[in-house]
Amino acid sequence: MWRNVLALRQVSQRTISTASRRQLENRVSESQKLFQEDNGLPVHLKGGAKDSLLYRTTAGLTMLGTMYAVYYLLVSSMPKKPN
Repeated sequence: MWRNVLALRQVSQRTISTASRRQLENRVSESQKLFQEDNGLPVHLKGGAKDSLLYRTTAGLTMLGTMYAVYYLLVSSMPKKPN
C-alpha cells in the first residue's frame, strides 16, 4: 500500500512539473491604448457592444428592483381592510 502512495505521489508531481504550458500573447498594451484614448466615452463603456449590453442590463435590473421595492413598501404601509 505504501508503494502505491509513493507511486501516486511521483506521478502527480511528474504531471504537474512537466506539463506544457500554452504561450499566451501579451495584449495588455492593446487594452491600455483602447482605454486611454480620449473618445468621450466613460471607461465602463469603452469595451464595445458587450460592455454596453452589460451596462444597460444592469441599469434595467436595478430600476426594476427599485420599483419593486417601492411598490411593496407602499403596499405594506397601507392598513389591511377588515373582512
